[in-house]
This record gives sequence, structure tokens and C-alpha cells, in this order.
Amino acid sequence: MPPGSTSRRKVAIAGVALSDCGRVDEATPYALHAQAARRALADSGLDRSLVDGFASAGLGTLAPVEVAEYLGLRPTWVDSTSVGGATWEVMAAHAADAIAAGRARAVLLVYGSTARADLKAGRRTANLSFGARGPLQYEVPYGHTLVAKYAMSARRHMHQYGTTLDQLAEVAVQARANAATNPDAMYRTPVTVAEVLSGPVIADPFTKLHCCIRSDGGCAVLLVAEEYVRDLAARPVWVLGAGTAVSHSAMSGWDDFTVSPAAVSGRLAFERAGVRPAEIDVAEIYDAFTYMTLVTLEDLGFCAKGEGGAYVAKGRLLRDGELPVNTDGGGLAACHPGMRGLFLLVEAVRQLRGEAGEGRQVRRTGNRLPELAVASGTGGWFCSSGTLVLGRG
Repeated sequence: MPPGSTSRRKVAIAGVALSDCGRVDEATPYALHAQAARRALADSGLDRSLVDGFASAGLGTLAPVEVAEYLGLRPTWVDSTSVGGATWEVMAAHAADAIAAGRARAVLLVYGSTARADLKAGRRTANLSFGARGPLQYEVPYGHTLVAKYAMSARRHMHQYGTTLDQLAEVAVQARANAATNPDAMYRTPVTVAEVLSGPVIADPFTKLHCCIRSDGGCAVLLVAEEYVRDLAARPVWVLGAGTAVSHSAMSGWDDFTVSPAAVSGRLAFERAGVRPAEIDVAEIYDAFTYMTLVTLEDLGFCAKGEGGAYVAKGRLLRDGELPVNTDGGGLAACHPGMRGLFLLVEAVRQLRGEAGEGRQVRRTGNRLPELAVASGTGGWFCSSGTLVLGRG
């Protein structure tokens, strides 16, 4: 754009890719970053010299500096925002704004983690700790773990709205069903509600299958300005609207355990995109725990507050359901190497392009491809949220 111009360019997702995922014992996190980045650039059909923006978090002391150096990039726009699982939706929103304003032409978002392999090898880096400083000093000494925070909020929803364990279990059952035809999913064997409920208790009311899996893996997403779309190797997917929000740090500062910050980020994203939740064809939602899916569906406006249990219990989340959710199997079945939010964007783009593959591609009424998707990431213990509305080019 010429200097001083007030117009804003449209922004498209040009390339997406996964690194090797699931059980990856021999690679380093840096190698997974590089593998995903190369594959995403190849997917876009664009030359790496076009990339002048870079975003990364979760690896190294100075994440975007160290990882960009490893990849041989010298970006002039960088982002290292780290807000947990919502990091990548927030970064994508930042990148879209930068491209639209003419501050970057192509921004690469990359993530990679060997969380599972680190644990198996007994490495000290295997277990995440948020520390015990600041507001957390009032919770950590009492053993209030991450999973306990989610379990507590789930119990509140059950108490307030009558949500049942069977309904929460349905989220896990449908995630596993969606994973069944995904060759990249770590767990593809179907499960039943009874199997979910009979598993070992991790934090009441969550049993093991209410909780995300632990895997290795990485992925990358390339966003570009509209003038480069003509050179893409595949159909572009447009960023139509984005919203971000933060809520609380300590549980005592959370006004309502049944409302996540997606209630704000989702409203902003839909308003900016000019679409309604009812128009969405496919939803990719952060699902470290079954309750996250349920409450995020409520907060994004797919059902009323308190009706999430009844909504998910009717098979609506299945690939051929009313609202296909986490069509790759999500963090409950496909992969969850840590901050999973970038994987949501990869799957949303593949579905909108019609590239999800035989038996896994979403088809709407009249056998049409999905035209609108939402990707909503959650960070911490419902502390942060980023939501993007995407449209097929």
C-alpha cells in the first residue's frame, strides 16, 4: 500500500500443514517446527522469500528469535504472544491486522512440541508449570492443578444447569467418532459413554477420557495479503473476522465459572465478520477437556447458556451432524502436544478447501462444501480466548 493509505487489505490463509504427529520419539521440537513450516510453504506454492512476518511461542528463551533463526528467516514483523491454548488464534488476529495495515505481506505461524516423548524419556521439560507467583500463590500450595480448575468449573455448570456426566461424556464419544476416519489421529477406536464414565478418575467429575491426550506434533499456518492470492497453489481461505479476550488469573477472580472469555471473543469475531453463528458450517474448538467444548459452544452462541448438555447429547458434533465440531478428532482423540490452537486453524482450512479426505470431509445440504468455519482457542483455565471466522474463497 502507498504510505499514508487508510485502506485495509484482505487477508487469506495461504498454506497449512502438520508435522509428523502422535508418537514422534526421534525428532526435536525445532525439527517439528521446520518440518511443519516447509510443508505449509509448499502447500501455499509461495516462495519463502515472501515471508516477512513470523510468530512463535512455547520454545526457547526468545521464541520468535530462536525459532526464526533455526528456520533461516529474518522477519521484520514478529509476535511471541503467549496466552496458552488461545495463543495461535490471538497471534493470527494480530497477523491479520498487521497484513491488513500493510506492516507485513506474509506471516508464518509455527508450533512444535515433543510433550509426549519428553514425558516418556523422563525429561524435566515434560511437565508444564505455571509457577506460584502473583495471584497463583494463593492456589498452587493447595494442589489446585490445571485439571482441577476445569473440573471445578464443570461441576458448577452441572449444579447450575443440570448438565449430566453422560452429556459431558458424549463430547468424548463424538470426538473419537470423528477421529475414526482421520489417518493422522492418535486414537481412532470408538468409545461409548459407559467406557468414558468407567475410566479412572483424574479430577472429579473428569475420568481419563474426559481429558485430552498427550502427543507430539507441530503445525504451521501462512497468512498473506490479498495480492498474493493469485499465486497460490490451492484455494484461499479468507479471514473474515477475529476477536480476542482475557478473563481472569486466579479462580477467585472469575465472575462466573459457567462463562468463558469466548463469550466476548466470539461475539466480536462474528460481528466483525458480519455473520451469525447459525450460518457456520463447521467449528473447531479447543477441547483439552469435554467441558471446554460444551461451554464454548454456548458462549459462541450455538445454543443458549445452560443448554450445552442437551445440545451435545444429540450427535450434533459428528462429522455428518448439525454442527460438525473438531472434525479431526480434536485434542481428545487426534493430537494434543500442548498449545493446540494452531491445529484448529489447519483443520478449519482443510475442511473449507475440501481437502479433508475420503470419509472425513464435511458435506452440507446438497452435498456442498462448507463455506464458513469458526476456530476458537482457549488458554489457561478459561483465562483467554481467541476466535476467528473463516470463509472459503
